[in-house]
Parts: sequence; C-alpha cells; structure tokens
Amino acid sequence: MTMELRHLRYFAAVAEELNFTRAAERLHIAQPPLSQQIRQFEDELGVELFHRTKHHVQLTDAGRAVLAEAQRTLAQANKVAIVARRSAQGLAGDLNIGFSGSAPHTVLPKILRAFRSQFAAITLKLHELSTEQQLECLAAGSIDVGFIRLPVENPDASLIVKPILREALILAVPKGHALGRLRAVPVRSLAKAPFIRFPRRVAPGLYDQIDRMCSRAGFKPRVVQEALQIQTTISLVAAGLGIAIVPESIQSLHPEQVVYRPLIRPAAMTEMGIAYEGENNSPVLRVFLGVVTAMAQVQGKRNAPSC
Repeated sequence: MTMELRHLRYFAAVAEELNFTRAAERLHIAQPPLSQQIRQFEDELGVELFHRTKHHVQLTDAGRAVLAEAQRTLAQANKVAIVARRSAQGLAGDLNIGFSGSAPHTVLPKILRAFRSQFAAITLKLHELSTEQQLECLAAGSIDVGFIRLPVENPDASLIVKPILREALILAVPKGHALGRLRAVPVRSLAKAPFIRFPRRVAPGLYDQIDRMCSRAGFKPRVVQEALQIQTTISLVAAGLGIAIVPESIQSLHPEQVVYRPLIRPAAMTEMGIAYEGENNSPVLRVFLGVVTAMAQVQGKRNAPSC
C-alpha cells in the first residue's frame, strides 16, 4: 500500500466539510480530481469511507475511525515541517556550551537569560570544562561554543576566538585580613601571602598572566592550595586558608566573608573570550553568536571589546 499525505489531506477535507464541492474549494483543486483521489484512497484501504447520495455525503464507521488517525497524522506532519523550518532558521534545536570555572558570574548568566527569552525552543546544554578540555571538545564537535579565558595557547587554524569582556584582576582576602584595610593593594605586598589558585590546565592564559604580574613585582606566588572552580577558591579564601587573585566579575561571591580590593603597581586586566569552530555552520550557533555580540556591545560601552 502506498499512502501519501495528500490522500490524508484530501480525505480530511471532505470528511470535515461533508461536501465535495466545498472541500475542493478549500484545497484549491477541481472537484473531479478530488473525487478520483478519494476513490483511489478507498481502493488502497479496501474500505468505503463515505456514503454518497445525490445530495448528501456521510462518513462510514470506517471513515470516522480513519478520520481521527488522519487528523493526528496531519497534525504531526505539520509539526515536523514547523520544526524543520525553525531549525533551519536557528530557532529550534540543541546548543552545547562549554564554560570554564572562571567564567564571569555577571555576563554569562545575562547572555543565557537573554538567549532563552528570545529562543525558548532551543535547548541549552551547559558543560563546565577547563580551557584545554573546551578546545578538545570544540575540535571533536561535542560542544558548539566555549567561554574561555584569553589568551588561548596554540589554537587550531579553524578555531575562531573573540573577546567579549575585559575586566580587572582584583585581590580576594578573608574578612579581617590586614590587606583588606587598604583601599588598593600593591602586588608586591602579596609576596609572602599564601595563595589559593587553580591549576594551569584550567585556564592557562589567566594562570600565566597572574604569574607574570607577580614576577614583575619581584616574587613567585606561594601556593598553598589549588582549586578547580572559582567558587571553591573563594570559599577557601572565606575560610581563611589564603588569598586569591581573581577576575572582578566574581566579587559577588561570599561578600560577608571575603573582602575584594583592586591591585596596583602593576595592575592587570584579563579577557574572557568566546570560541567556536569556523566551519560550524549550525543556524542555532549563529543566532547564539548574534545574542553574544549584542550583549558584548552593551558591555563594551563600559570596558569590553565587542565580539
């Protein structure tokens, strides 16, 4: 049996109108071809779907049963067509997003909220990964886009990396710490302080930047504890285990137990970037990048380059 969607559409139209003339007008076809198509459909099914008289058309019991299934099938086919069109336009589908533990706690949530409000049919799948892991996943295609700290070491030629946020590195100390009484803290005054920091593999660009900043001030950080996530780092600072140099966007964490202060002589800035494969032509990725661009431009009015 070869059943086509047009047979279901023709049958449903006649069944709903119970009039071949009105059904033909609704379908924008002539009545004789419509009657012929219904006959072919009945022959394929091996049942009579309509009782026909000179003035009336009525559904048979088989016709009523077939109508319910035909309407469900047509509704599903319409849904498939809508999903296909929306997906081709980047309005539906999945987007896998990588982010590092040092991702901004202000900009990233704002980007995600803005995107979800505009494209609710797109499912966002978030993966917390180190910079190294994100680069591997981007190359493998297991994530579509990553939020990483810049600079990136040895990026693939096909990888596109654009800055979206520029912010200062600041000092986090436990509440009551002597350095917290200063309005701004010279980097050299951290020479003997116990540092809490993340391993280099988490964000090598930021790790090296902090090392260079300390080196210019004449010392190497005395690391007493490593933490993979920025939230853990700040929790350890709050517990009094040491101090940390962190991006300023995270200073909303533990404000009751942690004091945040700007660094001076030399101060330093850090950049968050977005990374994606240039060969990834996903419409969903393109609309996401459009939202990121818009958000970065708003942020750029203060201190960030747009992507």
